Amino acid sequence: MVDTPAINPPPRGVESSLPYIGHSTNLVGLPTALLGSHLFNDHPQALHINGVREMNRSLFGEMLGEAETLADAGEAFRLYMEAMFGLDPEQRETRGGNTGARRFRSSYLRLLKGWGYDNNSREGAVMKGWVESRFGLFPTFHKSPILKFASPAWAGYVEEKMASRFHNNAIHTQLDIMYEFCQYCLDRFIEPGQPHLTLYRGVNDYTEHQLVEREDRRTVIIRINSLVSFSSERHIAECFGDTILTARVPKCKVVFFNTLLSSHPLKGEGEYLVIGGDYRVQTSYL
Repeated sequence: MVDTPAINPPPRGVESSLPYIGHSTNLVGLPTALLGSHLFNDHPQALHINGVREMNRSLFGEMLGEAETLADAGEAFRLYMEAMFGLDPEQRETRGGNTGARRFRSSYLRLLKGWGYDNNSREGAVMKGWVESRFGLFPTFHKSPILKFASPAWAGYVEEKMASRFHNNAIHTQLDIMYEFCQYCLDRFIEPGQPHLTLYRGVNDYTEHQLVEREDRRTVIIRINSLVSFSSERHIAECFGDTILTARVPKCKVVFFNTLLSSHPLKGEGEYLVIGGDYRVQTSYL
């Protein structure tokens, strides 16, 4: 069952067939309809998931306070996550006495790895489900377009986002901390004081990102999937499609970026994981 939708269907005449943008509630203290609008992206404000920094004061206080560089902050984050969630192999419990078999523990790094292989994987569904839970935004695509709740596409997404394999180690809490850590580093180390980043995405069509409104020949408003990958490098985005979307992405909608940690599965493509909604983008063609 889903919450009462937050907004009405798009008005007559726009090109998107999507019914609603998200739930009526979320954990960031803003109406989902506002958070998902292109107007919010034009004039963003800071977002925080309720209680995350307060419940992890040792990380967001002393440990990160002593970090002088992004690399120092990343090392502090790694050590904290290993200690909190038993991600260090030496801390994992064994199964069956001395057999040496390890009990699977889901981790944010496993999800990032799965996302890197295929963002329509089960790991991708879990991450989109986290965005839905925390930010209230529905996905628009998972293996196929999601246009209504009573559809095989929605049912498949729900089944995969709830996969028990990935929910045995407080995985949403791990992603909460990762998001807040990302926001901390963006504000402190990556263009402090600047509300936006210019990012690029290559597409071949609008199957995954439904067209909401066409403002002129090059400027469109599209509804981007609840979580998507952008690149900081245009030439990399060109490898993924012959239409390049250029977006001014609010820093508060960035979940992860490729230099956040010294070692992780998304290093190769200048990748940024971005929370979706309606974006005003410039389109250009190869």
